[in-house]
Amino acid sequence: MTIRGVDVSGRLVIALWSVLLASGLDAAEVKIFRTESQEAVLAGKLEGLSVAPDGTVALARQLERVATIDEPFVFAAAGHPDGWVVGTGNSGKVLHIDRGGEVSELYAADEPEVFAVWADADGSVLAGTSPQGKVYRVQDGEVETLFKAEDNYIWDLARDAKGRLLVATGLKGRLYRIDSKGKAEVLFESRDSHVRSIAVLPSGDILLGTAGQGLIVRLGADGAAETLHDAAHPEVLSVVAATGGAAYAAVLASEASLVDLAASSSSSNSAKDASGEDDSSGTATVVDPNQDTVGSRSSSFSSPRSVILEISPSGKVEQVASFQSETVHALLWRDDELWIGTGQEGKLYRWSDRQLIQETMLEERQIASLVSGPAGAAVVTANASALYHFDDVAEAAGSYVSSVLDSSQVARFGSFLWQGKLPRGAKVELDFRSGMSATPDATWTDWIHGGEPRCTDCEKGEGRGQEVALGEIPHGRYVQWQARLERGSGDGPRLKSAELTYRQENLAPKIETLEVLDPGEILVPTSFNPQNQTFEPWSPNRDGIFTTLRLEKPKNGDGRSKSLWKKGYRTLRWTAKDDNEDELWYRLEFRLAETGNDWLPMAEELTDSNYGFDATVLPDGVYHFRLIASDAQARLPEEVLTDEKLSAEVVIDHTPPALVSRDRRGATLELELADALSPMRSAMVSSDATKWRPVRAADGLLDGRRERLEIEAPKGARLLLLRVSDAAHNVVTFNLLGSNHE
Repeated sequence: MTIRGVDVSGRLVIALWSVLLASGLDAAEVKIFRTESQEAVLAGKLEGLSVAPDGTVALARQLERVATIDEPFVFAAAGHPDGWVVGTGNSGKVLHIDRGGEVSELYAADEPEVFAVWADADGSVLAGTSPQGKVYRVQDGEVETLFKAEDNYIWDLARDAKGRLLVATGLKGRLYRIDSKGKAEVLFESRDSHVRSIAVLPSGDILLGTAGQGLIVRLGADGAAETLHDAAHPEVLSVVAATGGAAYAAVLASEASLVDLAASSSSSNSAKDASGEDDSSGTATVVDPNQDTVGSRSSSFSSPRSVILEISPSGKVEQVASFQSETVHALLWRDDELWIGTGQEGKLYRWSDRQLIQETMLEERQIASLVSGPAGAAVVTANASALYHFDDVAEAAGSYVSSVLDSSQVARFGSFLWQGKLPRGAKVELDFRSGMSATPDATWTDWIHGGEPRCTDCEKGEGRGQEVALGEIPHGRYVQWQARLERGSGDGPRLKSAELTYRQENLAPKIETLEVLDPGEILVPTSFNPQNQTFEPWSPNRDGIFTTLRLEKPKNGDGRSKSLWKKGYRTLRWTAKDDNEDELWYRLEFRLAETGNDWLPMAEELTDSNYGFDATVLPDGVYHFRLIASDAQARLPEEVLTDEKLSAEVVIDHTPPALVSRDRRGATLELELADALSPMRSAMVSSDATKWRPVRAADGLLDGRRERLEIEAPKGARLLLLRVSDAAHNVVTFNLLGSNHE
């Protein structure tokens, strides 16, 4: 494969990839960056691509920006016979956008917000304004006030099965019905502060969503009201009718909500009369878009910000999707699919075949409304405001760039393999680059073209793409790959999974510490119990002069150790690491410090981090020990690397202190003791087998290799014993009244 540099700086797209190592492989084996899930892919930035729940990437539906709206806030939109109409904030304008994208002002209300709009087949437009609660009708350039509510806010407008206008309001939480003559009646009065949304079902029943307690209410043709659901979330932002009498609802608890339910929610939790009805004053207020919002999410609410509910024709309510950090602002049922628009990141989703698919992400960061009408479906955004037209045709091309993949160490990259679908005429192009900095910069390589790999069995179904060898990609710690998908004349390609293999370059082990424990100190598992477990040296030792501890390893041991004492033993303990995470083997060697001769073998192929041995096989003297760490267990012979560390000088001393001289001066015995290698640590005396008593050194401190002691010999004593030990725990007892000392 010929690899060449290409300029693809304009390409975008996916993904967060997790590092997976196949089960049972050593760290030296090949590792894989592998796609895992929709969640992992969605961590990246997409352009022109959709992502399914299993992580499959495909070309998204075409989105065409029709118009830019020169208003800071857009709250509502509706389909119009010649385009679309939108309701805006701050200036209370109703705008018309024709199919060609020309924006014209239909009306500027005295009220600052237009939260609801509706367009009839004859082109007349209805607009609900707030906070004065009016409905205006704009027709042929003429404007009239169709309805003045007793409420402050107009939240939604719809037509019932007989064409009568329905108006949802707050703060009194009412649904009004207005007949063709303009006569208004209260069709439903909620116990909640706001009737937030309306959906008219094919049967003529009406579904309502409220804000305050988050109720979903069904009104029958006879006007009877039935509560279908009392949501944990306090606001039912939108309800839309679906196929076959079903419906969907978006429920929220979000700081980005247009209503501030802080006051009313606290009242609704406490102010209930004896009948159980809510007796709160309904003091919720519409949030000023220019101010910090409180919205419908209390500080104690910890559940996801948005939840999508499915409502069956029988009234059964079931959760089908949730958004932990995103706020749903709009729903649209279209062609047997539910479209969902969110804020914070401007993501457009669709619920199709029981799957939540992210269709695209818009740069405006907030989808304010989703509408359908004679001019087609549209996505309306706020912050900044724009209108996009979308249809069922896939984009001609899309691309994605992986996140920066971290090999932890400098690595050699092996191959790239993808799985998916590649219909005839469709195309997938791949590019790669590597570097040593976590953020791609000028030190990274240029993009290196990986060609247009073929795909086996991919024309009709899923198959595996041709493996791309990455041998010409320079070694580095970090790597990125990108793909460009082109539709051609038919269906576009799909990427279901991808694998990029790598193998870390070998780094030498690092021995961080090597210490020699005190004489006689040994390490055993923390679960070691001398009453039911034994340890003893191997004897004879076929591998050399050193014997070590043989421990009955307890079942289900946790690998930790504790210290015990065993006379004559010495223990070496160390810490080491390998940045490749290779399993390490250790070798120990020794030599006499004074000779400086070649190192002699002691123990090999150790895997533990300590080694205790019987030191009585070594003559008295000063020794050095050398620890060598090797990754030979995990590497090919030509790749093996080692590290070594020398211990401090270690005194091996099996000889106790000696009594050099003894002089009697009256009742006082003056003694001189000496030790060849170790300082003395204790001296005790006992007269006639009574309790041991400490003996004071002549200089006041028993800490040298040569010490003078003065002991009072009791008159008439028959047995006077002196017990002396050194730092190597060598102990000797002298009979100070014995004939050998006279």
